[in-house]
Amino acid sequence: MSTLGDLVRARTSLAEADVDWLHRLVGEWQLVADLAFADLVLHVRTTDGSWLAVAHLRPTTGPTTYPHDVVGSEQASAPTFDRAVASGHIVTEGSPDWRARVPVRQDVIPVRRGEGVPAVITRETNLNAARMPSALELTYLTTAGELLQMISEGRFPFPGPVPDPEHAPRVGDGLLRLDRTGHVVYASPNALSAYRRLGVTGDLLGAHLGSTIARLSAAPGVLDEPRGSAALAAVLRFGEPRESEVEARGETVLLRALPLHPGGEPRGALLLVRDVTELRRRDRQLQGKDATIREIHHRVKNNLQTVAALLRMQARRMDAAPARAALEQSVRRVASIALVHETLSQAWEDNVDFDEIADRVIAMCAEVAVPESAVQVRRVGSFGVLPADVATALSMVLNELVQNAVEHGYPGSSAHQPPTPTGQVEGAGLIEVQVQRGEDRLTVTVTDDGVGLPDGFDPAATGRLGLQIARTLVTADLRGSLTLEPSGASGARAVVDLPLPPALSPDPG
Repeated sequence: MSTLGDLVRARTSLAEADVDWLHRLVGEWQLVADLAFADLVLHVRTTDGSWLAVAHLRPTTGPTTYPHDVVGSEQASAPTFDRAVASGHIVTEGSPDWRARVPVRQDVIPVRRGEGVPAVITRETNLNAARMPSALELTYLTTAGELLQMISEGRFPFPGPVPDPEHAPRVGDGLLRLDRTGHVVYASPNALSAYRRLGVTGDLLGAHLGSTIARLSAAPGVLDEPRGSAALAAVLRFGEPRESEVEARGETVLLRALPLHPGGEPRGALLLVRDVTELRRRDRQLQGKDATIREIHHRVKNNLQTVAALLRMQARRMDAAPARAALEQSVRRVASIALVHETLSQAWEDNVDFDEIADRVIAMCAEVAVPESAVQVRRVGSFGVLPADVATALSMVLNELVQNAVEHGYPGSSAHQPPTPTGQVEGAGLIEVQVQRGEDRLTVTVTDDGVGLPDGFDPAATGRLGLQIARTLVTADLRGSLTLEPSGASGARAVVDLPLPPALSPDPG
């Protein structure tokens, strides 16, 4: 199904600023639909002069007028739409429109942005669902009318980030209406229940809500008082929407306050209230678990560094060169794993930015060199963010491949210059780690300009432990492939190709 942006860009000549405004409006309009007990349909005028429905929303507080989605439907002529755009005011049809034997009243609301009207909203009310309105319904309908008027005046939606619909308070969670002085003129039953849990006694009706919240600060155990009352004062004084939390008696209530000023006249504020006690309790538990996991990574890193230090000490005591070299290789393998755990111990998520790890692994591998020659090792491209399990295996693979290139590509001379982002040191050998990250795959190529592969070299049958480790990690842990091949007239190339987890597949670019 085409999205709002797709339809608008394909069928209209609206500017991107207008499209952004419509996206912002659609991000907020569930509130209006629920208050109005009505379907909302967003229409734009196409380049050929017809009106195209590009978004449709049903209320959660009442029956829908349209059982089927109307997005994509088109009207060649709509006089009420034209009148609403020309006048800049809401236009109501005089008599109900009978659709599938259901009487529907349609209000047409111009959507203003600056001096223009890029779209209209139709408020489609199912009159069969009408009944004697209660105080709650009257409050809902009055507030919906004010918000729709603000849409026609370009005062709604408000600037700033659009609230996350998954966590923001909804109409059914709890609603309060305040007058322009901050006194409560209506409180829904759910809103009253939320404030009772905070310790508010007595009737909220007629109470000054800011003062009521401020008095909660005298209760023991309150962590956050001033923000709630200060947020309400800012909404009423400056006409800016605010979100805040009030915590008392171990309970937490989220407030979202919206100023109401249709026609530029302040009429108070609408407050949406949601009890988020359990959500915040779970958040604290997750933060505690995250801290524990980070501490575990820190201790694992310290233990691995201790193991590496012990192996290094043992290597210095070895007289046999092969044994000493084997221990030094083990030191680098352990250290490459420790680098990943060090990064994880500093991050809140179980993902790591692998570029810094790769650079440190490359520099560590170059330490196998002796000072008589120069071999430069450099990285080209970005790994981006990788999951911890991928990063651990890939760090070891990178360690083995770069170390193998340094040791065997330049036999008898294994010195290096520190890795730099620019060209090759004159007269030096060059090992290049090239990274290509695509939509769903990561390719790492380690190329050297050394002596190349031996005649008849079979990567699958080689007895080199480092290559065996790399191949096993690539195929078993990373579910990828490892290829070794000659590179040009001299030198060798190792290519690692592996799939990316779906959540991390976009290019980091």
